[in-house]
Amino acid sequence: MNLPVRITLAQAMGTCFGVQDAIDMALDPEFKDRLTIVGQLVHNPQTTQRLRDNGVRIVERDQVDSITTEAVMITAHGASDTTKADLRAKGFTVYDATCPLVIRLHKLARFLEREGWFPVVIGEENHVEVRGVLGNLKRAAVIRDEKDLSRLDGESRIGIVTQTTNRLEKVQKLVAAIRNHPGVNEVRFIDTICQPVKDRQRAIGTLLDQDIDLGVVIGGFTSANTRKLAELILDRGIEAHHIERAEDLDPAWFAGKTHIGITAGTSTPQDVIEAVNDRVRKIVGLA
Repeated sequence: MNLPVRITLAQAMGTCFGVQDAIDMALDPEFKDRLTIVGQLVHNPQTTQRLRDNGVRIVERDQVDSITTEAVMITAHGASDTTKADLRAKGFTVYDATCPLVIRLHKLARFLEREGWFPVVIGEENHVEVRGVLGNLKRAAVIRDEKDLSRLDGESRIGIVTQTTNRLEKVQKLVAAIRNHPGVNEVRFIDTICQPVKDRQRAIGTLLDQDIDLGVVIGGFTSANTRKLAELILDRGIEAHHIERAEDLDPAWFAGKTHIGITAGTSTPQDVIEAVNDRVRKIVGLA
């Protein structure tokens, strides 16, 4: 006899306040057809298309010279003060959609530098958020994993912040490794993982405690926080699939599964979550 299939939605998932504020700013009617965003406002393809449909132009940071609008916008991931100043120097009116929790990260990294600590950012060196933080510091190191610890050689007083979308347990392990690195005498760690990310990671733990046997994680493929949600499930030995839209679902994933958990990253719109949930219910025969 086939067991009934259950679907459980994570208690915290989807668009956070920082992302929503950035989207609302960019979609303000006053910007229609006269705004260029420098980079991806948020890492979500549906939101990017919605912006383009509203007449918003999106260029990469090496394409600034191609901008033809007077108004430009900094993304929710932030940028260095130098980047903003350069845009103003080119004659643009700069609107800043940086998430307040990313602004906090910038301020704390500079605070540590002013206080004489060698700044260390735990995160992905090529991520736009991390590049923005580094742009405000005289010198710093980015640590992604323990293989990068040699970057601290010769430094004795280390001040640590972290990319806002990191996994807390990973960060804690790296902080411990930094404390034990040869030559390091003092360490100050300031936790800059954003609360919405922590809430979504905690909600994954709740799903895992309910014995799900398949995880569906919704969000842009370039979204760091979404990838980490999928990692949390996979690390427990449970099958997980990171998708961007309902059309990405493969019915074969659900064969023999009895409890499906659904979650989404902090830049995933509610209508996308609902479309995925509806299609999962159809696939497993609940709708």
